[in-house]
Amino acid sequence: MKFQLTNKEIVKRFTSSRSLELKLGEKILVGADYYENLKSCEAKYVIIGIPEDIGPRANCGRGGSTSAWEPFLSKFLNIQESDLINGNQILLYGYFDFSDVKPTDELAELREQVFQLDLLVSDKICEVVKAGKIPIVIGGGHNNSYGIIKGASLAKGKAINTCNLDPHADYRPLEGRHSGNGFSYAKAEGFLDQYSMLGLHENYNSQEMMERIRKENIHFISFEDIFLREKISFNAAVSECKSRVKSGSYGIELDMDSIENFPSSAQSPSGVSANQARYFVYQMAYSKNTCYLHLPEAAPSLVDNSSDQVGKLLAYLVSDFVKANSVF
Repeated sequence: MKFQLTNKEIVKRFTSSRSLELKLGEKILVGADYYENLKSCEAKYVIIGIPEDIGPRANCGRGGSTSAWEPFLSKFLNIQESDLINGNQILLYGYFDFSDVKPTDELAELREQVFQLDLLVSDKICEVVKAGKIPIVIGGGHNNSYGIIKGASLAKGKAINTCNLDPHADYRPLEGRHSGNGFSYAKAEGFLDQYSMLGLHENYNSQEMMERIRKENIHFISFEDIFLREKISFNAAVSECKSRVKSGSYGIELDMDSIENFPSSAQSPSGVSANQARYFVYQMAYSKNTCYLHLPEAAPSLVDNSSDQVGKLLAYLVSDFVKANSVF
């Protein structure tokens, strides 16, 4: 596992120029130009790719989350430059390369690989946040929530808060690292303070886990309470979750599994709409206390001919985040 810096040649490969138009890829900053001194970079937002599926497989799930990074680049770099979003706001820093990782299906080995990845991710996120930047992390499993939370917490010298739109709490026991226990590990190790969950599916969170969540007074609003029982509207639920975390630095987690029929490692016929996911990101990003965005679990390789749509929605979500947050 190693971190590869993005350079202008990579950006050019994914950017399509057009007369009388200016694309983000023609102005975006690249990691190779700022690796020695990240603080000197004028960009506020730093994009990092983690194209891996070790974490989901270590959780006895499906792979596929390796495949979202390049589709995202092909769509994001071709967004129109405008007075609402411009390339010099954003540093396309780089991505983690897993070409040297030993292939395995053994759970113990997979979980050790996740542990090693945790160290690399937390170090990189700590570096970015210490430089005064806001990381945007694309791809990989939801296991990377732990490394991101840890890195941001270490950089700030205190525990941070997180809001997670997700069918799954990812608060499984501390049984070795995988995509299902990033938040429970972050909480247990003192990196995560307030954890608010939106849209949990009652069918896919164990009784044992929900009892621990209630015992620890962790906030959640279920999908069924929003869309079936109509105890609260989706917009009001977003507002309530934001109120739980906004008093301190907080991260935004959007598991792409939460979006109905979206190609992901745990794709579901029932979920929030793409527009509701965009609303969630925009509203949560509209705060001076926002400290990161994480978009895990997209897996276009699992659904034929889905790469363009996956890349485009990821690009929408990142641009929504930047537009909402850049006013601060």
